[in-house]
Amino acid sequence: MASFQCDIVSAEKAIFSGNAEQLVAAGVSGDLGILRGHAPLLTELKPGPIRVTREDGEEEVYFVTGGFLEVQPEVVSVLADTATRAHDLNEAAAEEARQEALRSMGDKQSDLDYTRAAAELAEAVAQLRTIQQLREKGSRR
Repeated sequence: MASFQCDIVSAEKAIFSGNAEQLVAAGVSGDLGILRGHAPLLTELKPGPIRVTREDGEEEVYFVTGGFLEVQPEVVSVLADTATRAHDLNEAAAEEARQEALRSMGDKQSDLDYTRAAAELAEAVAQLRTIQQLREKGSRR
């Protein structure tokens, strides 16, 4: 397969830069699969995993809390709000954040509190989904 330059960056740091054969991300309108030659595109990302298949066939998984995906003829860029390697996610902390967000949604004092809790819940659930995907990937090997 042909490759393309792929960059995943957040406000804090660049987390990946290299050649990739495929990138899969969670866009706001659904999952996106990007291969070399994909039409130019700019879309918003929702919290979730970013899967990068490198030239050597190895897959790397990252977690982003949101951001944008830009596809240009030779470069695919993920401009993330925050990004981390999926292996660095803490399942217990994500579950605790999910539980706290659910409690906050029930104890809302205002619409802003509810909106913030809903966003925190979406992020925690996306982290747990990413961890589950890594677990399933590991059990298939």
